[in-house]
Amino acid sequence: MKIFFLFTFSTFFWSPFEQAAASVHYDKILTHSRIRARDQGQNVCALQQVMGTKKKYFSTCRNWYQGAICGKKATVLYECCPGYMKMDGMRGCPAVAPIDHVYGTLGIVGATSTQHYSDISKLRGELEGRGSFTFFAPSSEAWEQLNSEIHRNLIDNVNIELYSALHHHMVNKRMLTKDLKNGMTLVSMYNDQKLLINHYPNGVVTVNCARVIYGNQIATNGVVHVIDRVLTAVGNTIQDFIEVEDDLSSLRAAAITSDVLDILGKPGHYTLFAPTNEAFERLPRGLLERIMGDKVASEALVKFHILNTLQCSEAITGGAAYETLEGNTVEVGCDGESLTVNGVKMVKRKDIVTSNGVIHLIDEVLIPDSAKQVTELGGAQQTTFTDLMIQLGLASSLRPEGQYTLLVPLNGAFSDDTLRMDQRRLKTILQNHIINVKVGLNELYNGQELETIGGKLLRVFLYRTAVCIENSCMVRGSKEGRNGFIHILRQIINPAEKTLHEMLRNDKRFSVFLSLVKAADLDDVLSQPGKWTLFVPTNDAFKGLTDDDKDILIRDKNALRNILLYHLTQGVFIGSGFEPGVTNILKTIQGGKLYLKTVNDTLLINELKSRESDLMATNGVIHVIDKLLYPADLPVGNDQLLTILKKLIKYIQIKFVRGSAFKEIPLTFYSPEIKYTRITAGGSDNEEKLKKLLEDEVTKVTKFIEGDGHLLEDEEIKRLLQGAGTEYTKVTKVIEGEPQIIEREIKKVHLEEAPVRKEQPTRRTQGGTARRRTRLAYP
Repeated sequence: MKIFFLFTFSTFFWSPFEQAAASVHYDKILTHSRIRARDQGQNVCALQQVMGTKKKYFSTCRNWYQGAICGKKATVLYECCPGYMKMDGMRGCPAVAPIDHVYGTLGIVGATSTQHYSDISKLRGELEGRGSFTFFAPSSEAWEQLNSEIHRNLIDNVNIELYSALHHHMVNKRMLTKDLKNGMTLVSMYNDQKLLINHYPNGVVTVNCARVIYGNQIATNGVVHVIDRVLTAVGNTIQDFIEVEDDLSSLRAAAITSDVLDILGKPGHYTLFAPTNEAFERLPRGLLERIMGDKVASEALVKFHILNTLQCSEAITGGAAYETLEGNTVEVGCDGESLTVNGVKMVKRKDIVTSNGVIHLIDEVLIPDSAKQVTELGGAQQTTFTDLMIQLGLASSLRPEGQYTLLVPLNGAFSDDTLRMDQRRLKTILQNHIINVKVGLNELYNGQELETIGGKLLRVFLYRTAVCIENSCMVRGSKEGRNGFIHILRQIINPAEKTLHEMLRNDKRFSVFLSLVKAADLDDVLSQPGKWTLFVPTNDAFKGLTDDDKDILIRDKNALRNILLYHLTQGVFIGSGFEPGVTNILKTIQGGKLYLKTVNDTLLINELKSRESDLMATNGVIHVIDKLLYPADLPVGNDQLLTILKKLIKYIQIKFVRGSAFKEIPLTFYSPEIKYTRITAGGSDNEEKLKKLLEDEVTKVTKFIEGDGHLLEDEEIKRLLQGAGTEYTKVTKVIEGEPQIIEREIKKVHLEEAPVRKEQPTRRTQGGTARRRTRLAYP
């Protein structure tokens, strides 16, 4: 009957606690452990034990599927879940563990050393008596790991020291793991000493950074949680510890200089990664002096070592990023028994618990980006650029108090040929990557122009998944330093120097395409300011094209324009700006669609490979192809033209619909700009100046409606003005007299709308003499 009552009481007593515990991390992890072990029988939990150690964990999914904890292989164990026990001959753990007072429960959970010390210190009577206690009981292994001198002093004075130490592990009320909230502070039964509780998302519960390894063993007068270390008293703040610790004098000086030390004396739950004096001594002297002489940088340095959360070493079972007081994050992880910071083993001593947090001593100084000069922000993949900056004297020219943006190509962007260049040319290339203002990633926008220290203007192109500067697109890794930003780029930036038309004209590979552009009266489109993407076939695309074929094409201007304008799209589209593996649809000026995709860093246009991408022009970009593009849905109605196109285009089937005609494409897709040029001259060289201007800028003048004067009698000027074309149609008036003022109006075709800016003609000239005015204007 007694046994039945004990079983019933324990079942009744445990059930409500078990149900209420379902909403907290420890209990959730325990539930997952039950699920993983369901094939082993009732009430069995699966644990992971780190190989070569006695450390066991109820694991997170991440650790479980990795089969490792802190990077070390872990084996799987199956044990009875807390509160249950095996029965002979039965599978799993079908029986509820017997319930007893706290003293008896210490034996049930295997905390036999704590039970023994409770006996010899005369604490047993209290643990067997009336009350409601929480006992954080050190395991037997925890007592073995205790400092031998401390251990000996406790044993030598059991009635006071050992008794007090055990009381420090007790709270005068029952607290299950569900009640142990993260960041809470409990008062122990010894001298009202604080017990700092942390309850982490991975299910780890700590008290003064000791991990609960077996929780919620219910007793008739309380609950027992087994922990992995013996607790020591906590009294001082982090500030107090820094002020008295000799090995932290350098950190103390930095914290005082930056006014951060007082923060560490206030209530809170901080984690301090405290660099030792030796760590500071390893820093380059100039670097440390610069940071310490800059209050903003020194404050950033110290705050970068402080987390606003309390992270005990036992709670860290894998890497995670934590925000510092400086604002950026550090990666805190573990490697076996060692803590790591940003992937480096640097923690010399762990878990110095204070009243407002925990301290881990480290042997390296963590320098945040915000305390670095912009030239110090480069990582291992940007060393070529940063080394060249130093060698060419550019790094020293950037003032600490200045504001800069570095556009840094990856090491692989620098070919051997580039590195063998003349140093002056190499310096110019690097200057094209340095901006004179501080521009963050979120401040960049499409169409923005950035001026380099060399005076070049770089254009910004913003796409759905990419930001590009001229021909080079960014990769992840932008950083902000004390005096600027650094953005990482895939390629060396090649600022545009020539228009699309000039680039075609200067490259013999494109001579056939350019001749067709001229025949279609489209060369002005490629010469004027604008934003275009041009897909240019090389001469290889026109193999087999005879002179007669070419003449047929040229005679049908509508057909020719349809074909050529299918190669032109509005907007500048950089090859590496396209999202990889995804089809991008661009509408051409002809009206058809182009289908672009990047695969393995190769640009495909209608499934045709681009042989060379991202040739930057001042008014757009060129992608080189070796096939003529043609819209698959555009029919041909002329037998001769069909024959010609079939010679050139073999990768698609061209539709033939007899009698169909190509639509006319008027040149209304770009906007004209009126340019006014004024010349004032009073000598015989006036005619020469006019000739030069006409040679440089006037291209199409057909007739004079009115006008006279001796300038127009000059045969050379007449020849220049009477060039073929249809754009300039009127010369308005000539007023006799000297000196002469010639005002000329020229239509400039450009590729985007721009306001017309007119210069006011000079009203008076020196000496008040009569004026001669010649004006070219539109009808």
